[in-house]
Amino acid sequence: MIDLQRVDLGEVDYESAIRRMAGWADERRAGTAPDRLFLLSHPPVITYGRRTPPDDLPGTLSSIPTALVDRGGNATYHGPGQLVGYLVMDLRSWGGPADVVRWLENGLITALESLGFPVERRDTPPGSPSLVGVWTPDHRKIVSIGMRIRGGVTTHGFALNVDADLAVFRQFVACSLDDVAMTSLRELASERGLPTPSDAAVRDAVAAALRSS
Repeated sequence: MIDLQRVDLGEVDYESAIRRMAGWADERRAGTAPDRLFLLSHPPVITYGRRTPPDDLPGTLSSIPTALVDRGGNATYHGPGQLVGYLVMDLRSWGGPADVVRWLENGLITALESLGFPVERRDTPPGSPSLVGVWTPDHRKIVSIGMRIRGGVTTHGFALNVDADLAVFRQFVACSLDDVAMTSLRELASERGLPTPSDAAVRDAVAAALRSS
């Protein structure tokens, strides 16, 4: 079991969260805080890394603000109905960046399967855009992952669509994958005639899976 402290937050403005995350990472490097998983949500925002192609971003008529960030990955959306998890962890006991990403993918798969949703990870073919994240068996994407490692400590993490507005993803190219449909737990549950899991149930499942994986 990983000694990962869970910290539940409500809705936090994205810029405020980024400032606070820098402080959380400094605390971890200094050894004054343990490895932590911060669970929260954001008001609507489209974030993107420095390598994101300009054509992936929404047009000037979009009402959703954009924010350049210092994580890996390309453009993605954060907003109501989405669970965001920021991992602030010391990687000195890990094999490397690829190992922690694989661990995160597998932990999220375990969490979603415990809620009754079969999902999987995918390997990225050489020369193709990254397929890091969590996917349905028919290759719709439900979790996006983007992390940064600095001074041996991780920041950023994942975004899981629970009851998010999927129409937003049609305003830009998510993760530089222009042929990929995004989905949510609500959409998957509706297809099976099931209720959407509550935010509390999803948070509990994710925290339990990551701490026990």
